[in-house]
Amino acid sequence: MPKLPAAQLPSPRVLSRSIAVELLTEDVAVGVETTVSYTSRDPYALSVLFHIPGDVPVLWRIDRETVLAGSLAATGEGEVRVLPAPEGKVLLRLGPAGHCAMVRCVREELSRLVRDTLALVPQGTEERHIDWQPLLDSLRR
Repeated sequence: MPKLPAAQLPSPRVLSRSIAVELLTEDVAVGVETTVSYTSRDPYALSVLFHIPGDVPVLWRIDRETVLAGSLAATGEGEVRVLPAPEGKVLLRLGPAGHCAMVRCVREELSRLVRDTLALVPQGTEERHIDWQPLLDSLRR
């Protein structure tokens, strides 16, 4: 089967930013160093890397639309929920109910980051940034 010419992909665009988050326990809020990254090659998701002292970093992938919507009203399902919180904060519930981590961060900081990703890859243009060729190649085998 002949190989179809690959569509020209836009140059990859990447954003990475440290943000202040607090892991909420029953007794105390603990600051956790956190890096949020975004790449136009995976345009629908944010990669959130929690640097846990003395442990292996924990990576969560969160839909950027869920983050943006969750800053206004509770949203998400399954293992990722985003909820507005008092005093200009947002809560991220990560993991299954009953065995989850609650993380709190500043709403405006997280919203600004998502808006910056939308400047890199506007809503509705995401599919133009995905390299589909590896998947197509694997299906041809």
